[in-house]
Amino acid sequence: MDPTSRVAHRTAVQDADGMAVASFVLGLLGLLVLNVVLGPIAIVLAGVALRRGTTRRARACLGLGLGIADLLVLLALMQMNDTISWSF
Repeated sequence: MDPTSRVAHRTAVQDADGMAVASFVLGLLGLLVLNVVLGPIAIVLAGVALRRGTTRRARACLGLGLGIADLLVLLALMQMNDTISWSF
C-alpha cells in the first residue's frame, strides 16, 4: 500500500468510528426526545458505520438497537394516545 491509500483508509475507519459513536448517542438521546427523527438517523449511521468496517462494532450495533427501540417506543406511545405526539 502506498502512503496516500493508508491515510485514506485510516481516515475512512475514523469516520466510521465517529458514525458508530454518533449512532449510539443519537439512539440513546432519541429514547428521551425526538425519537421520530433521531431513531432513523441512528439506524442509518449505524448501518453506514458497520458497512465501512468500524472498529467500534459493538457501539454501532448498540446504536442500531437503540434506533430501533426509539421507533418501537414511539409506536407504543402512539398506540396508547392515538396520536403521533406523546407527553408525560
